[in-house]
Amino acid sequence: LPNFRVVGDNLKDRFDGASRVMVSNSRTRGNGNGNTIISNSASNSVHGHREGPARRHRYNFQLKPYNPEHKPPGPKDLVYLEPSPAFCEKNPKLGILGTHGRVCNDTSIGVDGCDLMCCGRGYKTDEIISMERCACT
Repeated sequence: LPNFRVVGDNLKDRFDGASRVMVSNSRTRGNGNGNTIISNSASNSVHGHREGPARRHRYNFQLKPYNPEHKPPGPKDLVYLEPSPAFCEKNPKLGILGTHGRVCNDTSIGVDGCDLMCCGRGYKTDEIISMERCACT
């Protein structure tokens, strides 16, 4: 079993290289008995393989790149059908609260950092000084 860091790094690499695709029913044909056969050309259906004889597939659709200038995804590529919604702005229809008014950390470069959380809109900083009694002995 690979260590957690290796698995995470591999997933992150695939996520960063994910391709937007659209579903196409082209290049498939029925064989008369209810099964669908994909042609010998490079197949990239959900369970497809790039080489080999014609194979039967459970799903009769093909994933094509959304941008025709991009190459088709391989069997191990991470793909998506539509972009994620914008989480920066409020969208009650999708249940997205937005990031307006959230507390952020202006010294962090992580997900809690103001630059990322505020989506480039800018942010206000408040300096709060509080005095508390200590419980000295």
